[in-house]
Amino acid sequence: MMRVTTVTNTRELAHPAREEIRLEGILHALSDPMRMRVVRALATTEDELSCSYFVLPVTKSTTTHHFRVLRESGVIQQVYRGTAKMNGLRRADLDALFPGLLDGILDAAAREAGRLGDEA
Repeated sequence: MMRVTTVTNTRELAHPAREEIRLEGILHALSDPMRMRVVRALATTEDELSCSYFVLPVTKSTTTHHFRVLRESGVIQQVYRGTAKMNGLRRADLDALFPGLLDGILDAAAREAGRLGDEA
C-alpha cells in the first residue's frame, strides 16, 4: 500500500516520498504519449513550468488526469505558486532510485520522435 505525504492545506498536493516511488509506477506514467510530452518538456529546463504552459491535444480534465498520474507516480512535483500550479521533474529522486533510467527513457523518446518526425 502506497503512503503519500500528508496534506495539511487544500492548496498542497500529495506526493509519494522518495522511498515510496516504484519502478512500475514510473513506467506506467511514462507509457502515455501525452505524459511523455510533459516530462520531455520539463527535462529541458531547470525551472518549474505551469500547467498552462502545456498545450496538449486533449480536454482539460484529461490534462489534469495526466498531471495527477505523473505526480502520484513520483515523476513530477507540483506546487501552487499564487494561482498557478507549477510542475517540476523529480530528477534527483528518480536518479537516486534508478540511476540512468530517466536519461535512457528521455533519450529513447527523443530518438523515436526524430524517427517519426514528431518533435513535440
